[in-house]
Amino acid sequence: MIEICTVGGYNEVGKNCTAVKIDNEVVIFDLGLHLDKYIAYTEDEDIYDFSPKKLMEIGAAPDLSLINDWIDKVIAIIPTHAHLDHIGAIPFLSQKFNADIICTPYSKAVLQAILKDEKIELKNEIKALNPNSTYQLSSRIKVEFINMTHSTPQTVMVVLHTPYGRLIYANDFKFDSQPILGQKPNFQRLRELGREGISCLIVDSIYSGDAKKTPSESVAREMLKEVMTGTNSRGKAVIITTFSSHLARLKSIIEFGKKMHRKIIFLGRSLGKYVLAGEEIRIINFTKDVKLVRYREKVAKELKKIAKNKSRYLLVVTGHQGEPKAVLSRIINKEFAFKLESGDHVIFSCKVIPNEMNKQNREILESKMRDIGVRIFKDIHVSGHCAREDLRDLVEMVKPKHLIPAHCEPIMADSMVELAEELGYKRGESVHTMEDGKRLSIR
Repeated sequence: MIEICTVGGYNEVGKNCTAVKIDNEVVIFDLGLHLDKYIAYTEDEDIYDFSPKKLMEIGAAPDLSLINDWIDKVIAIIPTHAHLDHIGAIPFLSQKFNADIICTPYSKAVLQAILKDEKIELKNEIKALNPNSTYQLSSRIKVEFINMTHSTPQTVMVVLHTPYGRLIYANDFKFDSQPILGQKPNFQRLRELGREGISCLIVDSIYSGDAKKTPSESVAREMLKEVMTGTNSRGKAVIITTFSSHLARLKSIIEFGKKMHRKIIFLGRSLGKYVLAGEEIRIINFTKDVKLVRYREKVAKELKKIAKNKSRYLLVVTGHQGEPKAVLSRIINKEFAFKLESGDHVIFSCKVIPNEMNKQNREILESKMRDIGVRIFKDIHVSGHCAREDLRDLVEMVKPKHLIPAHCEPIMADSMVELAEELGYKRGESVHTMEDGKRLSIR
């Protein structure tokens, strides 16, 4: 029998964690942070309690007390990709399990960079498994990674092969047949799995109510090209901010920055973390074209030098959500010698993640920019998440007997249920809305 416990990411967007029990063996999919709560907690620089108990108590990490009876049965922790809402709690919680961490090479490199920054040593071994590969977890359970596209490299869907059938954990992904970095999704394997039979699909449903197909990253590339090379920026500062983990987007930014004949500088610690992880496993080589400045003292020194002739540079900085401690906010708050002036350009190659903290931080930041007279270019972006019609295609490809919406609030789960009902599933029988801590047995 397969038993599923939806530990985190089923009442909210973030804090992703799902435990799957096959007889006396348990596999943990994702161990992520709830970023809003984690950031709010760490805004106080005097805070020092990062114990599992404290992080779970404030809702920043999945509540492992929900699977206390399973903890000694865990044989593997498997994050799907390198975003913090999927791997961010691993440094703090993984040592509760006597289990290896199995992830793609890029996720491993990012995780190791986080551990180094936080000065944490894990007892868990971190094993790298390439996309489109398999690994025997035990005599009865095999794991398979299926290559997917998302807004960070080497994202996978995970297939768990068990004596009771196959389970697919699809959290997060999009179907991009024209990716800027990496290979397109492995549609062939998904169709094969559909023919072989799938017991359960646990699926990213954040945009299940959005009636469209998510556009390719190549669309975002063309949007960037139009803004960066099609807008007169002569004599002006140009700053771009985006997700530090979005290496495909950064690749496009570098390409157009070179066409603008500007020296490209990446400023900020998280940019350094993700870029150097990508270079370590040789999927990118940005530093041949980019100067990377990671730490605040060096950022201050670099910006003082750039201020003398700012129109010669393209600055890529952290702070796309308006985070008060990120480089962009510090520039706007005049914490550096570098100052923005009327007519300078700031490009947000992102969307505002829709929660109150981000919306407030971005409004404050943009208001200060408007007061200066900065030209603001917003939403130069396409999502990394599947929309409703991508989800329809996935369900029709793999034909699962059971379906569970994940990575979503209840209203988003209801949209996924409505789609599933269109495809012949029945609420409570073959499509299941879950909550954090809820368990479901599949026979």
